[in-house]
Amino acid sequence: MDACNAVEEEVDKILQKFTGIKDHADRVLSDITNHVQSLKEEMDNSPPDHELTAAQVLIMREALSKVRETVQRLAGDHRDIHTTICKLGRAIDRNFDSDFSSVSREDVFSGPEQVQLLNQVVCQHFYRHGMLDIADELAREAGLKSEEGHKEPFTELNNILDSLKQRDLAPALAWASAHRESLEAQNSSLEFKLHRLQFIGLIQEGAARQNEAIQYARTHFSQFVRRHEKEIQNLMGMFLYLPHGVNKSPYNHLLDPNLWSEIYDVFTRDACSLLGLSVDSPLSVCINAGCTALPALLKIKHLMQQRQVAGIWNGKDELPIEIDLGQENRYHSVFACPILRHPSSDSNPPMRLVCGHVISRDALNKLVSSNKQVSIYVQSP
Repeated sequence: MDACNAVEEEVDKILQKFTGIKDHADRVLSDITNHVQSLKEEMDNSPPDHELTAAQVLIMREALSKVRETVQRLAGDHRDIHTTICKLGRAIDRNFDSDFSSVSREDVFSGPEQVQLLNQVVCQHFYRHGMLDIADELAREAGLKSEEGHKEPFTELNNILDSLKQRDLAPALAWASAHRESLEAQNSSLEFKLHRLQFIGLIQEGAARQNEAIQYARTHFSQFVRRHEKEIQNLMGMFLYLPHGVNKSPYNHLLDPNLWSEIYDVFTRDACSLLGLSVDSPLSVCINAGCTALPALLKIKHLMQQRQVAGIWNGKDELPIEIDLGQENRYHSVFACPILRHPSSDSNPPMRLVCGHVISRDALNKLVSSNKQVSIYVQSP
């Protein structure tokens, strides 16, 4: 973060300097242009056979000299700001490490299976973001089979999301109705929120569509009374203020445009959950996690090289330090042995003792292999 702040300070200096130079250049060029334009008009108004007087020649020479001086000053300002921009490049090089090879492993994607898996992840990322042509071309060149691309569910979801961006609820309502039982099984409110937005859209059109809004509420809201009775009561209260404008009523919060952003996120989350997909692209999650962890890894690697202990990191599947990736990137709990301070794994699972404490299998084996009777008093995580 300190590196970003240092570079940001340099960027602010450049922008401030550029703004000052631009304002000065605009003002000077405007004055020169007006002066030259006035001279031109004076020459145009002179008779065709008119010869310049000594005074007019002197004025023309002064104007030309002023133009040359202005151009030279502007060129000097340009060189000055170019020097400042070069300093920004040096600040970036000074605050950021461009060589990440020290914290990478070349063998991760060395085999054909790993390369194929990477291609699948990238292809799925393109499908998820609606870039179907790019994904199809990648799948063709990489030799991915059609079932490996998982194209169909993403195509449907992207079409519905595009419709939601255009505030068209019909495709999303049709999808939610077709998957009603599955959505109810996972306690989703997606279908109700879609109908709520459709109802609010009718209300916003005023008293002219009041009867249609009443009929829509009778048709669609009855199935949601058990779970959303309070919300439905608030929606019905909007009818009281319909003649005078709902935007001036206590229910004006229901007209908040952010409800469209909310329904976009809710649909993405519930649809992905229903289809057994993660909300975010695995490629995006990996890149974001890597960018978060990279500064700390570069720092610890540099310290390990200084102390000549860099070899202890090589060949291990775990990081030398714990890195907090934020609450949004926590998908499951990780048990860390309170004795060895190592996270558990498939080969080193947690083991529960008779006393109720939990330690790793490696720690238990070390205790068992010792000839002493050891009493363990640890605080379970």
